[in-house]
Amino acid sequence: MRAGHAVRKAMSGLLLTALLASAASANPPRREKAEATSTLRWEEGQPGCTFSRDDDGKYRYGFWTADFGIVLAVDSQELEKARRRAQPLFDLLLTIHYRGKDSLDVAPGKITLEFVKHYHDIHSALDPDNLANQENSDADALVKETEREIRRHPEKKEEKETMLAARQTDTAEMIEFLKTRSLPPTKLDSGNPEAIGWVLFSTKSKWIDDLQKQEEFVLRVPLGERIVEFPFSLPPSEGDLILRSRPEN
Repeated sequence: MRAGHAVRKAMSGLLLTALLASAASANPPRREKAEATSTLRWEEGQPGCTFSRDDDGKYRYGFWTADFGIVLAVDSQELEKARRRAQPLFDLLLTIHYRGKDSLDVAPGKITLEFVKHYHDIHSALDPDNLANQENSDADALVKETEREIRRHPEKKEEKETMLAARQTDTAEMIEFLKTRSLPPTKLDSGNPEAIGWVLFSTKSKWIDDLQKQEEFVLRVPLGERIVEFPFSLPPSEGDLILRSRPEN
């Protein structure tokens, strides 16, 4: 009996060891998946990191590796422009170059912008098609509202129609901008090595009321298994101003 008990105990121990070993061998793929995404961060003065103040009024931050490069362009007056827009939007221009031998997916919808001074509030890039649809809906609503105002106050017909025409022009330009100049989802490779376009973010949330004179941001751009972070301030230093060059005739 004792011998049989010893054998059963030994077999139970071996079975437990085998189960633990099996569980342990099943865990590494999860760790590998968690470690699949690495973060690369722009830092001034570091290899592959560039910064310039250019004559077109934009600050440019460049991040370069052996197989790709990203250039973030920020209008020096973007904070002022964002405050004046009918919709509270913050615009950034991205240029992505691919120099590798395989391919690289560009997914604008996964790009995020962190508003550091506003409780680190993080916003995803807005969908340009949804924005265009919203612009159309707002324009239709304004037409109906203008018609009602004219019926109530016929003497203001000319004034109201002038305001409506101006808004319709702005709406048409905005929709054209969204459809033709937004950063498109694409796959970059040797035959299609570059993507360029604007990404837009909302500047309103429960954490954001008004933009400050100087704001701090972190833009995060996922590219394959890597995320590139661009920490930047606008303006880069308080009072910083770019003098734009006049266009040549």
